[in-house]
Amino acid sequence: MPRCEQVPTAVDTPVDTVVRRMRALDAALHPRDGVAVFNRVYLTVTETVDRYVDTGRFADRHAAITLDVRFAGRYLDAVAAAGDGRAPACWRPLFQFRRHPGVRPLQFALAGINAHIGHDLALAVVDTCRTLDCAPAELEDAFDTVGDLLVSLEERIREDLMPGPDLLQIADPLTHLLGSWSLERARDAAWTAARALWALRELPDIAGEFTERLDTAVGLAGRMLLTPLAQPPLRG
Repeated sequence: MPRCEQVPTAVDTPVDTVVRRMRALDAALHPRDGVAVFNRVYLTVTETVDRYVDTGRFADRHAAITLDVRFAGRYLDAVAAAGDGRAPACWRPLFQFRRHPGVRPLQFALAGINAHIGHDLALAVVDTCRTLDCAPAELEDAFDTVGDLLVSLEERIREDLMPGPDLLQIADPLTHLLGSWSLERARDAAWTAARALWALRELPDIAGEFTERLDTAVGLAGRMLLTPLAQPPLRG
């Protein structure tokens, strides 16, 4: 009898669980809700990470999965805490302005990315280092790969959510907001913050103060990104 070949089957990973939670959140939220706008963006990133994991694109698969799950968990925990005021300061502007008619979808997306990259990413790196008993340098490959995905996605976000060139003029306030924030700079700052927090791990009081100040500063930037803007006039 010929030997039957076994067909490899996809193995469910913790990243798949995160994807399911984000899809459920997307289904539960109104499409124009500011959190829904960011969630759709982040879901796209997480689905891409999931494909990278399945196809062996990460040099250290376990490290990449752990980092991605710790990272996403901080966002999902913040959403769960939004109703009772326990969310980190960096997320509060998005939750406060999520239904404001004067805030454009691109602002919601960038404010969510600002909170998640500027605050959550550094803490997720430290969480992962503690889980895997390793230093941040050992996660740099996974960090860079996920960061490159985010930077490439930022270009797509701007293309999909930015008003057309006939509406977005040089004097439009959104033009100035877009020029004031950079995902690539935020990612670099997150890596520096992660290394600093790791170096301070034996000094919990100082590390706690550093984390609190980081949270506050990122929240301030998010509030500025969500400045309500007058809608551009309709062209007749």
